[in-house]
Amino acid sequence: MPRALIAALAVLATTLMLAACGETKNDKSSSSSSSSSDSGKVDPNAPLKKGMKTVSIPKQLGNPYEEFEHSGVDEALKELGGTNTISGPTDAGASTQIPIINAAVQKKPDAIIIAGNDPNAVAPALKQAAQKGVKIVGMDSDVAPDARSVFINQVTTELVGKNQVESIARQIDNKGQIAILSATANATNQNAWIKVMKDTLKDPKYKDIKLVKVAYGDDDDQKSFQQMQGLIQAYPKLKGVISPTTVGVAAAARYLSTSPQKGKIKLTGLGFPNQMRKYVKDGTVEEFQLWVPKDVGYLAGQAAAALVAGRISGKEGEKFKAGRLGEYTIGANGEIVLGPLTTFKADNIDKFDF
Repeated sequence: MPRALIAALAVLATTLMLAACGETKNDKSSSSSSSSSDSGKVDPNAPLKKGMKTVSIPKQLGNPYEEFEHSGVDEALKELGGTNTISGPTDAGASTQIPIINAAVQKKPDAIIIAGNDPNAVAPALKQAAQKGVKIVGMDSDVAPDARSVFINQVTTELVGKNQVESIARQIDNKGQIAILSATANATNQNAWIKVMKDTLKDPKYKDIKLVKVAYGDDDDQKSFQQMQGLIQAYPKLKGVISPTTVGVAAAARYLSTSPQKGKIKLTGLGFPNQMRKYVKDGTVEEFQLWVPKDVGYLAGQAAAALVAGRISGKEGEKFKAGRLGEYTIGANGEIVLGPLTTFKADNIDKFDF
């Protein structure tokens, strides 16, 4: 091959190699810039998006608790100048929310707010939605953490246990025997709450309160009724009962309402206002507690707005303002806790309908 041709080919090869290196460098720079933009920095003062659209997905349509909870999303979006569409399955099966999620994405919402029936079953569909720019907020019942940005939890285990003890202590003037009427003996949340109650009772300010029995009504109305009767018979000096289960506290209240101990033995617990209203009004129960489902939805709607605006990303320690509920701080794993429990009494119980 002639030397001139060899030299020309060498120059051409060098030029092509440099060009290729240049393209690679530019591509990397472009990719890096895109990645940086995607990760983005949050701006706590970023303007909220006008006309924001969300789709909130309950566990099941027709459930009064769920409807009340998701009406809170409606309230938040209306307040923010946006719109929310409630769309859910007719049964609470593990996979029934998947087609609902897929259909929601077609509406091109800014965010999806979901109370998951199964944390993992819905995860792939939610991840696909997120890839299309939809922000994902879990509430009430969490989905897989890597399938959403934040999760709105009603209340922590610690708050439930402490608040229940504080409630009964107020009513018995920090003195006397108390019992706990729980659900099932192996209920994870009940046992966790009871552990906190026992630990809380070790505080010196509760030294005159004695826990004499933990009974189990198995979340069965009639058995809980009978267990309440048994507690009163077994402990004549009983001053108070904590029943951290909606079934148990309603059954216990029903028994007390026709008992000679009505008004003498104090009862608190976790209950629904609609179930407990008559017992509060007839003097059987002074107060009981629960979170407000509507506030869970309202907080979820506010969190969605903050995510869409870029005020938060879901990282621990980030703060945002949630309308009438005030400021919240994101905890570990993107959890945002509504808390504390709402205490229902004669002077406020008619304000709630659930």
